[in-house]
Amino acid sequence: MSGELKKRLLSAIVLAIVVLAATWAGGLPFRAVAAVIGVLVYYEWSTITRLKDVDFQGNAFGWLIVVLVALNVLGGDDQMSMPLLGGGVITAMLFVVLRKRSWWLPSGILYAGLSTIAIAAIRGENQIGLMAMLFLFAVVWSTDILAYFIGRKLKGPKLAPRISPGKTWSGAIGGTVSAVIAGSALSGVVFSDFSLWTAFMALILSVASQIGDLFESFIKRRFGVKDSSHLIPGHGGVMDRVDGLVFACFAAFLLTLAHAAWTSHVDASVAAYLFGL
Repeated sequence: MSGELKKRLLSAIVLAIVVLAATWAGGLPFRAVAAVIGVLVYYEWSTITRLKDVDFQGNAFGWLIVVLVALNVLGGDDQMSMPLLGGGVITAMLFVVLRKRSWWLPSGILYAGLSTIAIAAIRGENQIGLMAMLFLFAVVWSTDILAYFIGRKLKGPKLAPRISPGKTWSGAIGGTVSAVIAGSALSGVVFSDFSLWTAFMALILSVASQIGDLFESFIKRRFGVKDSSHLIPGHGGVMDRVDGLVFACFAAFLLTLAHAAWTSHVDASVAAYLFGL
């Protein structure tokens, strides 16, 4: 085994232990993981898009909003997270319009801030939140792993050759099918019943995960970088590892908000929505 592969394997084991332990514990430990992810995502985003070079003041404002959102998720009022993020994004958009700043500023604030909020909201503070987070992990990880192996085995037409030349339609479909199987299996173990709704949610979240992967590939290709950073030995950056998970969490969180607005159930949780409860 090469030194680089050993480094990659060790990093993966350490990350898995930390994330799964925090997920199991819930509460402050998991909120801390969500907050750190959001802050590091903004660091990598601002580095890739060169915000600190082209818009120092705007980037400083972006840091302020992302850190405030992270601190609010850690110990503030959950109901203030989205208004705080929304206000920051709108203000950044005004900077862009009035002072001709970079549009990468408001999009980076939204991407990083919503990462923290959505991930924390799905886990919540109860047992159903734990199951929901494990469901997201099962869907995203099975999508990533099976898409890679099935794509390499079957090959075929490229999914998005201009963005990510290695991805194929066979891999994308195989990853989605495996995600539906994995998500349904986990739901069946937890609730002792097969749910068409949960299978459908697994499909939607798998597609969202792959869109997130393509989105990050587009950003990196746009700015000519290979990895989002070198924060994780052997793996690149945080965005490289959580791009699919973040978009899957976005989808689950935003669908829950839309459902709550449509049904007037303002106290609806993401976990309950995922499992059709």
